[in-house]
Amino acid sequence: MVHFHVITLFPESIEPYLSASMMGRAQEAKKIKVSFYNPKDFTAKKFDRVDRRPYGGGPGMVLEPEAVLRAAMKAIGRKKNAQVVFFSTGGVQFDEPMAQQLSKKKDIVFVCGHYEGVDARVGEILKAKLVTMGPYVLTGGELPAATMIDAIARHVKGVLGKEESLEASRVSSPDVYTRPEVLKWKGKKYPVPEVLLSGHHAKIDEWKRDRRNKK
Repeated sequence: MVHFHVITLFPESIEPYLSASMMGRAQEAKKIKVSFYNPKDFTAKKFDRVDRRPYGGGPGMVLEPEAVLRAAMKAIGRKKNAQVVFFSTGGVQFDEPMAQQLSKKKDIVFVCGHYEGVDARVGEILKAKLVTMGPYVLTGGELPAATMIDAIARHVKGVLGKEESLEASRVSSPDVYTRPEVLKWKGKKYPVPEVLLSGHHAKIDEWKRDRRNKK
């Protein structure tokens, strides 16, 4: 089982997604576990704020290191080899090989920034893996965390109904079809490609490879 620990000010923003559909079933089957830790619960004083003005100036607020670090320590506890992920625009691009690699970990801690981000010393102290989702900026780390959990969980044995559902383990195409065989829409007909109806598996696989390469 992989235990995902999400440090976030807004667990309600992603908890419904991770509790539904495949991710929800994976948790029920104890293939994965998701826990949330709100830095607000780890302030030095009760009801103290966790956002502070940044040194050097700037328009927004930065999450203070102490509360985030206490939340991370609660998540990590006595666990050995827990992987901490710190979202950063200067991090390594998340991809399928990384998802597969991380699926072998028992504990993964996601530090979700918000506003202008998290004090950079948090990542340094936790020896975190700096990860970026792409060449764009989001308002928080919650969506990246949910995306990574989904992608990683797919590689955990037993999460998918069929192992061949993994893209890397089957001949796949970016285009998929189902019934009806001929879709009629606003006076036009859109048929399923003839090769997919042929029953000739070698030709079907060849067609899928061709479509995948063209994309």
